Amino acid sequence: MTEMIYGVPSKVMDDPLLPRWWRNVDRWTILAVLALFFVGLLLCMAASPPLAESNQKSHFYYVYRQAVFGIISLSVMIIISTLPLLVVRRIALGGFFISLIALTLLPTFGTDYGKGAIRWFSVASISLQPSEFLKPCFIVFSGWVMKSSFDLNGPPGRLISFLVAILISILLTLQPDFGQASLIIGSWVIMYFVSGASIILLFFILLIVGGFGFFSYLQSEHVRDRINGFLSTDINPLTQIGYATNAIKEGGYLGVGLGEGEVKWKLPDAHTDFIIAVAAEEYGFLLCLLIILIYLFIVFRSMSRLMNEVSVFVRLSGIGITSLLAMQSIINLGVAVRLLPAKGMTLPFVSYGGSSLLAMGLLMGLLLALTRKRPRNDFQDILGRGV
Repeated sequence: MTEMIYGVPSKVMDDPLLPRWWRNVDRWTILAVLALFFVGLLLCMAASPPLAESNQKSHFYYVYRQAVFGIISLSVMIIISTLPLLVVRRIALGGFFISLIALTLLPTFGTDYGKGAIRWFSVASISLQPSEFLKPCFIVFSGWVMKSSFDLNGPPGRLISFLVAILISILLTLQPDFGQASLIIGSWVIMYFVSGASIILLFFILLIVGGFGFFSYLQSEHVRDRINGFLSTDINPLTQIGYATNAIKEGGYLGVGLGEGEVKWKLPDAHTDFIIAVAAEEYGFLLCLLIILIYLFIVFRSMSRLMNEVSVFVRLSGIGITSLLAMQSIINLGVAVRLLPAKGMTLPFVSYGGSSLLAMGLLMGLLLALTRKRPRNDFQDILGRGV
């Protein structure tokens, strides 16, 4: 009789947090991320000893650092994935505004570590790259403001997000960091397309971006040299691309063996931007194929869960974050095999780097929170107004 009057008590709300989270989160994606992290540790053991030796550090100094940052990164990922969407959105928006302010302060307080681009804040032995954290937070910000375009008498969210994307791209270009700028614009274009933009409008946006790229080619000697080197039919064997290409050829299907590779002694960025060259040389094509398949699994798995999502904010933000992960992986791998012009960009969860690892933990935490299963009896969720 009591149940007829008051209804059946909700079991979902009475469930403890962790069991409910474990039931609803994408467990296979978590396992895939863990696999990437352990592969990254393995490759860091192979690639970082020459750098440790040159810096007079212990043999596995950078491996230990990678492990510490990795544990923090995975913890951030798990914690964020357990939070309600409203809290997740607020964290991302706060991170976006903090990262944007940090990006504007880089020319005054940043450092370039002798690489010609001011991208890092340095305090003691710790460095921080604001653009790494800005990317996933910008995606959530764009998803939030784009969603407002669908509200009755709502603000022009898509226009606002476009203007912010252009502002960020200009700030990144001034560093200069054309790779991160291209990721910001690329992710935004995909989100804009999914939100219902017309093909003609997208064509004009891409035309503007292409014109900006051509202007950069004419005005920047750095950009011009990299593109000319990419278009050249000859590969200088003494360049980073030359060393990486030769290492991939030498590795074959099974590699030359753990510790037997030579490219790590020649490439200054073997443990970061060109980690896949070390993987190809020492472990062969099969490990590289495994890494690619793991990224593909994460992307398609996330997209399949987002296809059934009714919340506009969740769908746009999730697709933007998934696209960002896919594009960054493609750029890193494409540069190593000379399918794309040289561009310093880490391979997510595999390359060495504290900022990259922590930012990827944030990114995957956001993605897991967005793709988590939620009850369909919530009217706000059905209407897309839950956040």
